[in-house]
Amino acid sequence: MRMQQPPRAALVPDGGVGAPDPRQLRAILITVSIALMAVIASVSGLNVAQTHLAVEWGASQTTVLWIINAYTLALAALLLPLGAIGDRLGRRPMLITGLVVFGAAGVVAGLAPSAAVMIGARVAAGVGAAIIMPITLAVITSTFPEEERGKAIGVWTGVAGGGGILGMFLSAFLVDVADWRWLFALPVVLAAVALAMTPKTVPDSRERHTRTFDIVGALLSAIAVIGLILVLQEGPERGWTAPVTLISLAVGATAAVAFAAWELHRRDAALLDVRLFRERGPAVGSVTLLVVFGVQAGIAVVLFPFFQAVLGWSGLLATAAMMPMAVMMMAASGLAPRAAARIGARSTMTAGVAVAALGLALMALFASVEGGYPSILAGMLAMGAGMGLSMTPSTEAITGALPRAEQGVASALNDVTREFGTALGVAMLGALLAGGYRGAIDGRLDGIPAGAAETARAGIANAIEAAPGAGGHAQDLINAAQQSFVDGWRQAMWIGAAVMAALLVHVALRGPDNTAPVETGGFGTAPVEAGGFGTGGFEDRDFERGGFETGAPNAGSASDAAAR
Repeated sequence: MRMQQPPRAALVPDGGVGAPDPRQLRAILITVSIALMAVIASVSGLNVAQTHLAVEWGASQTTVLWIINAYTLALAALLLPLGAIGDRLGRRPMLITGLVVFGAAGVVAGLAPSAAVMIGARVAAGVGAAIIMPITLAVITSTFPEEERGKAIGVWTGVAGGGGILGMFLSAFLVDVADWRWLFALPVVLAAVALAMTPKTVPDSRERHTRTFDIVGALLSAIAVIGLILVLQEGPERGWTAPVTLISLAVGATAAVAFAAWELHRRDAALLDVRLFRERGPAVGSVTLLVVFGVQAGIAVVLFPFFQAVLGWSGLLATAAMMPMAVMMMAASGLAPRAAARIGARSTMTAGVAVAALGLALMALFASVEGGYPSILAGMLAMGAGMGLSMTPSTEAITGALPRAEQGVASALNDVTREFGTALGVAMLGALLAGGYRGAIDGRLDGIPAGAAETARAGIANAIEAAPGAGGHAQDLINAAQQSFVDGWRQAMWIGAAVMAALLVHVALRGPDNTAPVETGGFGTAPVEAGGFGTGGFEDRDFERGGFETGAPNAGSASDAAAR
């Protein structure tokens, strides 16, 4: 059952301007991809500089985590409201504003004289990123014709998925060869390049709304996201029963319930029509992205200690070792639209989730201290391929479920789901690994001095640091910690594989239809007419400058009216 929305008058470009030509489309895609890469690179870049941050300002681990997490928290909390505002005010001016805020915040962060200034700059960068990220996808979904949209979304998802690892590699390189403050050079340069290209390449699409902006829904969504993300960030650090964790959970859950109730009350005037999740596409697409990004983030938590503490690699080499998975992910994201066109979206998503589950199982089966990097490479490659195949159709299922006038909201929903998945995966798989490690090492500490043994129980990095104090048992302690880490890893991977197997069944049974929709009926995407962007040409949009002049309301021809 599809829900009908009130009809809206179509807008056509003044002077009969049609769809952008292929060269314009390529320029648009390059611009938004560069802007997205700036945001994604900034998410993971500081992870490689935690020690440097602590030494620079004598900061505690809690302060360092706030420097890292403040960006993600601001980004996730403001995605929905700012995505909706971008639909109303115009996507090009909002993208320019976001790039200016993001770039300026990056410069301040690079020059920050204290941890407090750094945290403030990271919050400001998160605000800029929350403007940029949904706009980049909304520009694609509202501009590209349907036959090209899947390919463009494939590029977007590849950058969003693999860009974090690429950004982390470049950040680690800068830390090794220069100084940690140069970490901000890459996002700032990318933002500056995108800012220079945006006025000439990105069309200024905007929507005419007769209803007032949903301020209450925007506030409730921000409170809900902040509360629930804080639970996932603070739980592993402070404990799941700590007051701050429980208060965050109560506030976040209450706000989430209130948001859903309010949006149901607002119905067609809602910030996000929650009735959308009654449909297969957006519901399954959101769940798939949540799980897939959660597992990816959790794997990163597991892999870096394996490379550094078990294999003894540097931060740069450890990051480089992640690149095959990122490359495979980006390649598969580009192939996913072709697969979806040939075998259907549900079949492509099912195949992707199955391959990702296989990758987790391979890592759980073959990971070992003795086998080193080759023992996990096949699993990493399979995981990357599976993620790439499943991400693109999942994103299309979400963005295609909302009308053109609400593509900023659709894109923001897609991004919020990714952020929640990332936080959930880090918290859950990280906790599973830590628990498995402690359970495995307890039986391997016989003969180890009590002080060193107690330190080793806290984690593999602690064990290696305590090893010199164990005297003649130093190597025994290191071996015990390394083997226990791998045992804990296997346990976490098996649980991750079980979650992916459950997702596989869900997608196979409840995934979006394999056949493309032939009519919109409300949330769907209109079929493309020759040279157009869906029913009635440039539906519900104004285009200004750069070859896309302001359109005027036009009822269209009799055939257009009948199609609508």
